[in-house]
Amino acid sequence: MNDPTVHRRLTAILAADVVTYSRLMGQDEAGTHAAWKSHRRELIDAKIAEHEGRIVKLTGDGFLAEFPSVVNAVTCAATVQRGMVERNAGVPQRSRIELRMGINLGDVIVEGDDIFGDGVNVAVRLESIATPGGIAVSAAVRDNVGNRLDLRFEDMGEQALKNIDRPVRAYGITLDFPTALRTTGSDSSQQDPWEIVKPSIAVLPFNNISGDPEQEYFSDGITEDIITDLSKISGLFVVARNTAYTYKGKPVKVQQVSQDLRVNFILEGSIRKAGSRVRVTAQLVEGKGGGHVWADRYDRDLTDIFALQDEITHTIVDHLKVKLLPEEKKVIGRVPTGNFEAYAYYLRGRHFLHWHCKSHYVLAKRMFAMAVELDPLYARAYAGIADCDSFLFLHYNADVSIDGILATSAKALDLESGLAEAHASRGLALSLRERHSEAMAEFEQAIALDPNLFEAYYFYARACFTQGKLDEAARLFLRAAELKPDDYQALLVLVNILRSLGRDQEMRMAAQEGVARAERELRLRPENARPAYLGALGLAALGDRDRAKEWAGRALAIDPDDRLAKYNVACFYSLEGEHDRAIDLLVELLPRATHETKRWVKYDSDLDPIREHARFPKVLELLG
Repeated sequence: MNDPTVHRRLTAILAADVVTYSRLMGQDEAGTHAAWKSHRRELIDAKIAEHEGRIVKLTGDGFLAEFPSVVNAVTCAATVQRGMVERNAGVPQRSRIELRMGINLGDVIVEGDDIFGDGVNVAVRLESIATPGGIAVSAAVRDNVGNRLDLRFEDMGEQALKNIDRPVRAYGITLDFPTALRTTGSDSSQQDPWEIVKPSIAVLPFNNISGDPEQEYFSDGITEDIITDLSKISGLFVVARNTAYTYKGKPVKVQQVSQDLRVNFILEGSIRKAGSRVRVTAQLVEGKGGGHVWADRYDRDLTDIFALQDEITHTIVDHLKVKLLPEEKKVIGRVPTGNFEAYAYYLRGRHFLHWHCKSHYVLAKRMFAMAVELDPLYARAYAGIADCDSFLFLHYNADVSIDGILATSAKALDLESGLAEAHASRGLALSLRERHSEAMAEFEQAIALDPNLFEAYYFYARACFTQGKLDEAARLFLRAAELKPDDYQALLVLVNILRSLGRDQEMRMAAQEGVARAERELRLRPENARPAYLGALGLAALGDRDRAKEWAGRALAIDPDDRLAKYNVACFYSLEGEHDRAIDLLVELLPRATHETKRWVKYDSDLDPIREHARFPKVLELLG
């Protein structure tokens, strides 16, 4: 310690490593080497220099860098990881180069240009526990960054790191990319994708083999109910319904699905409904090896359908050796209705609801209403009505009573308090009434009951936006987009929020994926104006002016009386410099606009170009 040649300094250390570099080199040595050099030269080295850091040493598949500022180190790491996602877009998953990063703030020994010591060792070990594409940091880094960066830190608890003689509290940094923009489905993770703390399962859509396409609603409904029941078991991780349904109608290899979704087990099956009888086959497959864990066939009366679902759920729980808590057993065993005909109408309603367009919301509401007529105590059918009214009001300015949404969701919760979708719809109605604290409590309750509920995150995000809570709105919209891989709305609404926050790279990525999803929706439902006008804004953000103009015109041609189409086309005109046309549309629609639309005008960055226009005071006047 008294040696005068030993020099020390406090510094921020960043350690990075390429995930499964050996496998990539074995697969394509020349290509991997060239790609890694390109990433270094064009992204990594430049960003380290830009953030006042320096590369201390290089390894074949990684590097060690130091920064005088902890904030700079973390900002640089996040920027590089986001840049890697963008550079990997379009690269086959098996060929993608992904980085893990670890950051520590510590005292180091300095010898020439090199650094040594415990501070360096901790950074290197933190890198080893980071997720592919992720960043793990020490508590010292977390404390020093505080709230100065627009990043979320997730507490990973005390970690026993290799060759470190004390536990280190670690935090993972969440970069908030939707699944479609990440590479987490990559098979390049060093961690075996089946090595998960608790048993995990994906329930693939059961095949309808009734010979009648109209029975699709029934097979989908049974699948969803099994997913819902399994999701209520705390000892089990269950892939969200919307993610599992991306495999619907596609030929699948169970082992590949297991690897893509990072789950241990896959449940698949088929349903044949004929008259008053139903035949269900189900098989539970172990993902890594592809072997059957269990398989069975059930022939039952339709009136026994709830008992059949319960039996399948309990069989899975038994085979996976999951402990079922008494309260969970009670919730799973609860029969939602004693009237099978009401249940059939409810399943039809839910089938239509998933299509997310105006005509199908109307049809879904009609089906839910029929279910309620047959069983006035059917809580989930009331929740379905509230959901339909919520979307009709939000997306189509339909003549729907907010008080009606409040009353319908309250009725559902009186009958069954644990309905996440009813809490979400009630939260939306309360937010529209500007009862914000009550609304937030309802949204939080919905998410606590069902962490995979798209509607809860989507409604919550919109409520945050209308209160000016842009960071929180961005986080929630991203989570909604992740939960529903075919939804274009969350990503395209998110575009203007990311622009306001100055997160331009993420904005472009959200716009690219949102436009791709909207394009698929337009192919499926060309009569729906919503993907056209939201897609126009995404195209404008990407600089594709001609296509954006075409989509905006298409939206107004599909439904010239749609007030939200007019609003979003006004946003497009604002961005494209056609300011008078934008203001003309706003002046036309605002006298009959909802309170929520008027609040949207206040924070929508798409309208920033016209806020200084000589005619904008007229818009403000109409906002009241």
